[in-house]
Amino acid sequence: MERTWTCPTVPLSNGLQMPIFGIGTSHMGGYSHDAIVFALADCGVCHIDTAKRYSCEEQLGKTIRESGKERSKLWLTNKLWPGDYGFKEAKKACMKSCSAMGVEYFDLFLMHWPGLLQSEGSNREARAETWRALEELYDEGVCRAIGVSNFLIHHLEQLKEDCSIIPHVNQVEYHPFQQPIQLMKYCHQEGIMFEGYCPLAKGQALNEPTVVQIAEKYKRTPAQICIRWSIQNGVITIPKSTRKERVKENCQVFDFQLEKEDMDMLGTLHDGRHVTWDPTNVP
Repeated sequence: MERTWTCPTVPLSNGLQMPIFGIGTSHMGGYSHDAIVFALADCGVCHIDTAKRYSCEEQLGKTIRESGKERSKLWLTNKLWPGDYGFKEAKKACMKSCSAMGVEYFDLFLMHWPGLLQSEGSNREARAETWRALEELYDEGVCRAIGVSNFLIHHLEQLKEDCSIIPHVNQVEYHPFQQPIQLMKYCHQEGIMFEGYCPLAKGQALNEPTVVQIAEKYKRTPAQICIRWSIQNGVITIPKSTRKERVKENCQVFDFQLEKEDMDMLGTLHDGRHVTWDPTNVP
């Protein structure tokens, strides 16, 4: 891969251009210093997604500095854990995350989950109060864009009624087995950019016969087919890997296109399964 490779971007409703491809991180073995340095320094990746929940903010900050990538050339997304919901708590937690990573701002800051950790209290009130904190952080320039993660239509509708700024991004689980078409339509209608995580369904999609068959047709890997399908659907996509060879493979999806018949075939694989959290029952 040439180091001059430039990731395509998609426009957010506030005019910012967000890279459509990034590298994700996670807790429980989902972080690798070497893989991140390789992605930034050798693969041309400029978009990194993390969260306080993953407990790697400080390490990630050091890794970014070691990569030599200028902060202004990066897109950094971080997420606020429900344990920090509330107006004062959210603002304090965001500043603490900035400090931990050694940055002055985040390009995108998301509410990680639509519900509280405990059953006491109103989820709707907590979301509204927390979102007002994010609106203020946005106005102050600490967050260049703000959004949510794992929010469904009813969560977004309530937020629209309760607050001033419509989320710029909604990040949810998205892969061939989990295609929330109505949610995607709603986001598009409201000017909310749709972002998908777990594009490989935690590996479950890599052995799916249709995916394998299409991969053979294009002489690509099943992972590349899933990532290309997601991106070709206009979805911001953030696969994660702790192995350099996988990081490189995941990036190599911009020099081919899937034909409509293959996009349609992959579109038939939806069976509603979640490979991670399911927010369906969060009021």
